[in-house]
Amino acid sequence: MTEKTPKTSRRKFLKVAGLGAAATVAAPQVSRAQTVNWKFQSTWPNRDIFHEFCNDFAKRVNDMSGGRLRMEVLASGAVVPAFQLQDAVHAGILDGGHGVAAYWYGKNKAFSLFGTPPAFGWNANGFLAWMNYGGGYDLYNELVQQQLKLNLVGFLSGPMPAQPLGWFRREIKGPEDFRGLKYRTVGLAADLKRGMGTAVTILAGGEIVPALERGVIDGAEFNNPSSDSVLGFPDVSKIYMLKSYHQAAESFEIMFNKGKYDALPAELKNIIKYAAESASSDMSWKALDRYSKDLQAIRGRGVNVVSTPDTILKAQLEAWNKVIDDFSKDPFFKKVVDSQRAWVQRTYSYERANEPSRDMAYDHFFGRT
Repeated sequence: MTEKTPKTSRRKFLKVAGLGAAATVAAPQVSRAQTVNWKFQSTWPNRDIFHEFCNDFAKRVNDMSGGRLRMEVLASGAVVPAFQLQDAVHAGILDGGHGVAAYWYGKNKAFSLFGTPPAFGWNANGFLAWMNYGGGYDLYNELVQQQLKLNLVGFLSGPMPAQPLGWFRREIKGPEDFRGLKYRTVGLAADLKRGMGTAVTILAGGEIVPALERGVIDGAEFNNPSSDSVLGFPDVSKIYMLKSYHQAAESFEIMFNKGKYDALPAELKNIIKYAAESASSDMSWKALDRYSKDLQAIRGRGVNVVSTPDTILKAQLEAWNKVIDDFSKDPFFKKVVDSQRAWVQRTYSYERANEPSRDMAYDHFFGRT
């Protein structure tokens, strides 16, 4: 008996240890089985590259979470129209959404400062740097959760290139051509253009080209050559004007219902944050590739691609002065603008002093085009 006892004990130990090891291995499988499924709608038509960017973000979350959090991506209008997305996420009708902060400036003008901020000389990458390192997120969260008391959590992601002036029935040659022009834009850009004498109409992406075709508007901007092509602008207009200060530093807004977000374990919250940052970089690389290709294709369709005259650009900057002064009467708006202005003054001063002219290098190797 005494000789068998150690063997029996060892068998029992190994059996118990084996069960413990199996339980340790099985635990993540049990966790993964508890899947959270979220409905995640964009504000973009299904064929738009913006909806593709939305899918890219969702795929990162789905892949990185190992299936524990699954986002079902829906196109604009699947549950609610584009301009009702924020309300639907706030109410929990949708779990999350992908859009731009400028769409909500009707609730508070300061919302557009996180979507179409003034053209201080920065680009969208500098804007996202301000969001992450210049106090932008503190101000964004103050607006969303304290000022407006929205049940939302948001992440800004994806630096957009400066947007074209837009598509027109005839070439716009000077600031005077904007007076009385019926034009589509959104956010603070609407106030900017009104300050230049323009009759502004605010429309969601899918509504713009039909309005231009019917003559309801005389000109419009949406965002970029890829989106503009898919929406059908080259079919109804042959004047495409690039360069503008109306939306020179914009990014996407990825939002979630705060109650549902807060209920997630910490690792899934981190996955959402890091997926937004990862998708932001990938979007900027993909956009550079696709937008440049699609601009070449637009030229091949008989579209006259025109550079916006400096007289118009200077008039836009003057109009920005008035927009900033008018809305800075609101203390919170002024606080955000002052923060942005200080950030650009410091950071672009460094970039301007440090970076050589890209135009000079390009012209040296490729000539002036």
